[in-house]
Amino acid sequence: MNQLIEMIQEASYLVVFTGAGVSTLSGIRDFRGKQGIYREFDADRLFDLHFFLKDPSYYYLNTKNFIYNLDSKQPSLVHLECARLEQKGIVRSLITQNIDLLHQKAGSRRVIELHGSPEIHRCLECEKSFSFDWIAERVKRDEVPWCDRCGGIVKPGVTFFSEMLDADVLEQARQEALRADLMLILGSSLVVHPAASIPYFTLDHGGRLAIINDGETPLDPHAAFRHNDLETCFRAIAQAIQ
Repeated sequence: MNQLIEMIQEASYLVVFTGAGVSTLSGIRDFRGKQGIYREFDADRLFDLHFFLKDPSYYYLNTKNFIYNLDSKQPSLVHLECARLEQKGIVRSLITQNIDLLHQKAGSRRVIELHGSPEIHRCLECEKSFSFDWIAERVKRDEVPWCDRCGGIVKPGVTFFSEMLDADVLEQARQEALRADLMLILGSSLVVHPAASIPYFTLDHGGRLAIINDGETPLDPHAAFRHNDLETCFRAIAQAIQ
């Protein structure tokens, strides 16, 4: 823990990169873990754009209890500490693969959402926008939300399989990774590309990586710090960095 604390305190430009593991402490299931969502649902259908366009009901009815109940979820220690460290000027930006909005709920301001956000939904026909709350209210009643103006399919602002990541967002993340002399990689298995390529920019430009994840990652051999328990590490951070 002392090594991790020293690395954070010595960093001149610290960037945080987060995956689903940071939200398991908030009671949100990850995707590929032992109790992951993909063990229950077919990932190729759940977030596949072509399947969604044919039958949006599969997505909406099966995400009711892990996306459209986010109003009942609270930020974890990890979310709160990341926000606090940003407020202290230690964390410069946060890049996330998550779509649960918990970093913003915790108070983080410089959040780059690689895979989009469910905060806004849009009709694919007339482009009318719908708020998360409007959609969630209907999904919780086991309804599939259709556009109330034209009857079109309403899609969340989340990047589905076979969709390209937003080029501007990806470039923002790349630039932050290039500036980082330390990147904290939290709760990510680093297997989903192109998001998983972001830490390589830090590594290739002389920055260091600190990886905290329950499970191996492809970048473990290159990490200056490696641990498997987020809660242990962030309790130490919260105590040591006031």
